[in-house]
Amino acid sequence: MNISHTLENLHQEEETFRDSVGTMDKTGKRKWVFPRKPKGKYTTKRNYTSYVLLFIFFVLPFVKINGNPFLLINIIDRQFFIAGQPFYPQDFYILALAAVLSVIFIMIFTVVFGRLFCGWLCPQTIFMESVFRKIEYWIEGDRNKQMKLERQAWDSEKIKKRALKWSVFLLISIVISHIMFMYIVGYNAVIRIMTEGPAQHPANFVTMIIFTGIFYFVFAWLREQVCTLICPYGRLQGVLIDKKTINVLYDFKRGEGRAKWRKDEDRKAAGKGDCIDCQQCVVVCPTGIDIRNGQQLECINCTACIDACDEVMVKVGLPKGLIRYATEAEIEKQEKFKFTNRMKVSAFVLLLLLGFSGFLFQDRGSMEAKFIKPAGSTYISHDGKITNTFTYTFLNKSYKDQSVTVKVLKPQHGEISSPNGNIMKIKGNQMLKGNVNISLPEHEIKFYKQNVELGVFDKDGKLLDSYQTVFEGPYKIQL
Repeated sequence: MNISHTLENLHQEEETFRDSVGTMDKTGKRKWVFPRKPKGKYTTKRNYTSYVLLFIFFVLPFVKINGNPFLLINIIDRQFFIAGQPFYPQDFYILALAAVLSVIFIMIFTVVFGRLFCGWLCPQTIFMESVFRKIEYWIEGDRNKQMKLERQAWDSEKIKKRALKWSVFLLISIVISHIMFMYIVGYNAVIRIMTEGPAQHPANFVTMIIFTGIFYFVFAWLREQVCTLICPYGRLQGVLIDKKTINVLYDFKRGEGRAKWRKDEDRKAAGKGDCIDCQQCVVVCPTGIDIRNGQQLECINCTACIDACDEVMVKVGLPKGLIRYATEAEIEKQEKFKFTNRMKVSAFVLLLLLGFSGFLFQDRGSMEAKFIKPAGSTYISHDGKITNTFTYTFLNKSYKDQSVTVKVLKPQHGEISSPNGNIMKIKGNQMLKGNVNISLPEHEIKFYKQNVELGVFDKDGKLLDSYQTVFEGPYKIQL
């Protein structure tokens, strides 16, 4: 009975990490994380991935396609460009569908691939680990030197290093905020605002200060708390993963029981696992967890623990992969990782979602036309024809100038005339408004109000858009 009670207490102690966040003590005070600088195969690949994505982030605001910005989300002025294509409020249904598809994409991706996005593609991880953390290593040194500096009194060395680090962090935050602002108003506007100064643009200046303050606060102080406490995707991940989800996992069947390394010892004969309890997987973790405790909400799948463990395994002559990308089911059955049918089907569905989203963005049409009858206007009867006046609005969604004509599609024998001529010229990404007269033979007017369909054609006779509106005529009694 006493033994059972003791084992139960030990199990409860082992599971206490699930009752709290690893970067806070019992009083709620922050426990600062000083991860050791990682190195290895996965770290190198993640660095290259980060450099490519950072290059894209800093260059993309300056890229234009056919004179349009590659990406611009200007909510205030209602200017939206995605991949150089203009989007208007009329196209918001496409963005709404794309948002729904994105949620479905994220859910399917997470069920199969876990937090792969967090470790490799998330902006928070990229900026933290590939920019700010590297600067910290450069100025303050690796883990041991940082911990020593933290305990050190505020002498000249500490003041100098901390002031330099915080100044560089602030400078980078300013640069990042300006680049982010370019995605909102365009790089030309940002350069103009910078040139003319805060006195001419006080609201923009305050916005830039807020942006800079947020970036500085997140990467200089909040750090891993974003992933642990704030990020909604991290919370969603805990709900969606199962035993068939790919994650960075510790092979507990191979690693337990843990024991220090002894040279020339037959660990298997001694009943020992491959984990030598070196703690290297713990000291490199940027969120301060012990991956050997199993899947945890703080884990962002950054692979630092994989590289650290593999390095140790090579040194002691044991097989690599004690910590690796795997599913819980594979570890429980001691199977090697394989791309299962579930993963293949999920990947195919993800590709279909991406393809459908791309189709929605491309299949918007190059022209949108509306014909509205002005309020209070009436018809004109002359020479056996009934004429209505409509106000037209043409929106050219393409970057090319277009010359268009209007024709009556239904009913037949309709005629079009316009005070400005029958050929309307519309510049790319522009809107054109005007009036047009539509005449129908009186014998084709069957009702007081009846539907007519108008078509807008380009100079080659291709139908660009059609619009159904109401045509008014004399009241007739139907017998």
